[in-house]
Amino acid sequence: MVRALRGMPNPRLTGLGSGLFCAAVMTLLGFLDELLFGASLTVYGVLFVPVSLLTALWVRRGDLLTAPVVVPIAFAVGLVPVAESGDGLGGRLMGLVTALATEAGWLYGGTLVAGTAVIVRRIRLVRRRAAARNRPPA
Repeated sequence: MVRALRGMPNPRLTGLGSGLFCAAVMTLLGFLDELLFGASLTVYGVLFVPVSLLTALWVRRGDLLTAPVVVPIAFAVGLVPVAESGDGLGGRLMGLVTALATEAGWLYGGTLVAGTAVIVRRIRLVRRRAAARNRPPA
């Protein structure tokens, strides 16, 4: 199992790259959700949580704090094809705001998952640096 996990891709995205990755994947999932499930907001929310986790795991160390920021933005961007729309720009905007309000639980959950992963990665990074500093020179 460990060998299989080590064989998985382990990209390191910049802050901008992680935002673009998350927004692109959520937009693609939004269109797939609309196509396959008739724009189910619950399916979209469920799919958002693992994308949030991947974004937090794949962002590079120097840009760790960007993951919890870009994840909610990507949720809103990807929600555009899934949200119900009325006539014109006002109807589309009202549908988006309504979808954001009704799916706030998924939004908060995915952001919490990303934030928790970032905090764990940051703690591990700080501990590694402290251990390296406390090591006697060879």
